[in-house]
Amino acid sequence: MIDLRQFEVWFITGSQYLYGPEALKQVAVNSQEIAQALNRSAHIPVNVVFKAVVKTPEDATSVCQQANSAARCIGIMTWCHTFSPSKMWINGLKQLHKPICHLHTQHNREIPWAAIDMDFMNLNQAAHGDREHGFIMSRMRRKRKVVVGFWQDAPVQERLGTWCRAAAAWHDWQGGKLCRFGDNMREVAVTEGDKVMAQMQFGYSVNGYGVGDLVKRVQASSEKEVESLLAEYESQYALSPKLRRSGESRSSLREAARIEVGLRGFLRDGGFKGFTDTFEDLHGLAQLPGIAAQRIMADGYGFGAEGDWKTAALVRAMKVMASGLKGGTSFMEDYTYHLNTKRGLVLGAHMLEICPSIAKGKPSCEIHPLGIGGKADPVRLVFDTPPGPAINVSMIHLGNRFRLLVNEVDVVSPEKPLPRLPVARAVWVPKPNLQIGAAAWIYAGGAHHTGFSQAVTTEMIEDFAAMADIELVVIDGDTRLRQLKQELEWNDVAYGLRGAFAA
Repeated sequence: MIDLRQFEVWFITGSQYLYGPEALKQVAVNSQEIAQALNRSAHIPVNVVFKAVVKTPEDATSVCQQANSAARCIGIMTWCHTFSPSKMWINGLKQLHKPICHLHTQHNREIPWAAIDMDFMNLNQAAHGDREHGFIMSRMRRKRKVVVGFWQDAPVQERLGTWCRAAAAWHDWQGGKLCRFGDNMREVAVTEGDKVMAQMQFGYSVNGYGVGDLVKRVQASSEKEVESLLAEYESQYALSPKLRRSGESRSSLREAARIEVGLRGFLRDGGFKGFTDTFEDLHGLAQLPGIAAQRIMADGYGFGAEGDWKTAALVRAMKVMASGLKGGTSFMEDYTYHLNTKRGLVLGAHMLEICPSIAKGKPSCEIHPLGIGGKADPVRLVFDTPPGPAINVSMIHLGNRFRLLVNEVDVVSPEKPLPRLPVARAVWVPKPNLQIGAAAWIYAGGAHHTGFSQAVTTEMIEDFAAMADIELVVIDGDTRLRQLKQELEWNDVAYGLRGAFAA
């Protein structure tokens, strides 16, 4: 699990010297109380650190500069206890490179009807102080999240926690490295994209490495490491008879373990956060990494099949967002449909590489022919996914911009057993239904590869898209195709006005 407690969000309060030293002392005390309460909240997965009461332009600039250079700081949370003139924030906000959450709250929950006087009014001015603060960020076209409500209430803390998870994922992308073994699947369009543009906008780099480099690591795997991994397989999964100690395919399981040892070492030593491979470039490997990709993904790495680096990066970001939450996150693909007139279903799967974090019960470890790739039969984990709400997310490159596309879905149990389907899978109903959901996805240009999660929420992706300054399209229970097509047309115009269309 990725430890989100290594990160900090700085709590910064706005005020000014107009109110005198006693009022400013109270502002600081109240601010520290709120920050400490948020830091203790079970809904907020990172550390919340009270940092400053901003009273001058110099204060605002200094704290924003400090936030930029602080390695553990993933963003700032602002609140204006009193009125905080917004011009003094301009220079600091211009320099700030980290996400902002604007908490619109006040220290007191209720108006003290019998005791309220002008001293109280002067001290507790968030109702209009935060509006001044909000104006300057709107005037500067600064993307941020606004959360409104009393700071002790669980729904408020939950929304703050959602933003913190997105901020942690955005922070994780900065300077992140993705490894590609081979190129993308030949002649496929949607897995292509501008890696230079992605690095400029998102902060992570994508570079290719020869499969031969991986093969060397696989061949160097020690017998001790392999045996240790085989013991893990035996304890964690239900091994098919062929893969047990006396089974006819035990050597294939050993080879799968050797591949996992080598792949883990390559990723660890290279400092990578995600990777891709392709069945069209496996020279030197005995089998396509199946169980290796599944297990490594379960440890928080991003993965994309067939060279799909955008999805690998997306899965990594969603893994960070989901850390510590109930429900898993995986690479996924819409594979085939159940076009029943009463309830249309999607069966999601892939050849091999679905993360066991989304498994219902104990996965089965099996070996079966693949039919493509021209290699030996690969070992993989086979399981179903538990029912419940989930999202499918796609990152696509449209030439002049990136688009994040979300479809909310309801995972259901398969209507009948799937005894002859030797892959991990999930079955879901897209919202609002298969006909509208699939049409909307296709109109929006969504990819066939996605990041699938029963832990990450649409709101997290919305916050993440704002931090990345990219387009977001959501398909949910309220989606209507006529309105969605209009939204896509408007977005093309809006993003066209932001810059010239790329070829």
